[in-house]
Amino acid sequence: MTQIQTETLSLEAIEALAYDALTAAGASDLQARSLARATADTEAMGVASHGLAYIPIYAEHLQCGKVDGAAVPVLETPAPAMLRADAACGFAHPAIDAGFEALTAAAREQGIAGLAIHRSYNCGVLGVHTHKLAAQGLFALGFTNAPASIAPSGGHKPLVGTNPFSVAAPDGHGGAALLIDQSASTIAKSEVMKHAREGKEIPLGWALDPDGKPTTDPALGLKGTMAPSGGYKGVGIALLVELMAAALSGATLGKDASPFSGPVGGPPQTGQFFIAIDPGASSGGEFAGRLEALLGGFADQEGARLPGTNRLGKQASAQQNGVAVNVAILDKVRALLG
Repeated sequence: MTQIQTETLSLEAIEALAYDALTAAGASDLQARSLARATADTEAMGVASHGLAYIPIYAEHLQCGKVDGAAVPVLETPAPAMLRADAACGFAHPAIDAGFEALTAAAREQGIAGLAIHRSYNCGVLGVHTHKLAAQGLFALGFTNAPASIAPSGGHKPLVGTNPFSVAAPDGHGGAALLIDQSASTIAKSEVMKHAREGKEIPLGWALDPDGKPTTDPALGLKGTMAPSGGYKGVGIALLVELMAAALSGATLGKDASPFSGPVGGPPQTGQFFIAIDPGASSGGEFAGRLEALLGGFADQEGARLPGTNRLGKQASAQQNGVAVNVAILDKVRALLG
């Protein structure tokens, strides 16, 4: 087996490299800064498929017009506990960052608040964003829709996206005690794309070919559909997310959105929806105790794994030790600097 060569970078170095590559590709400081910071956070959590590996795709989309590198998000407050952000066909991250300060304040004042984002783009790892809200002491839910890649039960034509949702619970110490981040498909589509790039087979159960049959060929899977997690239940989750992130936010439905990969189709204009809850207000001060008792049940069972433990553990380690990044990926990103 070929040994993968890696280079260890600090989170600051990862952010700086991502920023330089994005600005070289045409992104403004506002657009690049927000996405570069999230890229470092993503690498810290160990989700390499959505970190620096995605920078060449972002650069391609800046240059072909799928993303407006000069976009400035616009935030409005149509109701006291509801915020709405227009990402203006820029990256999702600046719109999310613009809305979170007001969302946090509104949730603390009202007990619960929502942020709907439209005319947006791929927001990367959803848990990176909900984690930020948990770090502010808020219970967070996040939803983001994606271009269609899952067929309805009994059908073969993609209708809804892999459509992730995320839940983050605050630990009371500036972090998250629990982080759930999962897609409606068995595996994220980016993992199938990664296997295709590397010429590797995918496990059965990840994707279906154009005839709706299970396949181990990632190229056929990308031409067909992603396998929904739990069969029809995964389709139900995808529909829930589509309603939250697209219908309720006024964003483009996944079936009408252009792909997050390749240069064809113009801006996807998909959406996100975040809900922030003050757990003290909703629980009468009982949340922390209830959460501790619940999570303690996981600790009491040998071998039981709490969702998010791996990512949160890697994040803590990365702050001190940096992240080992695939040299082949680094070469591609550094090539963007000219």
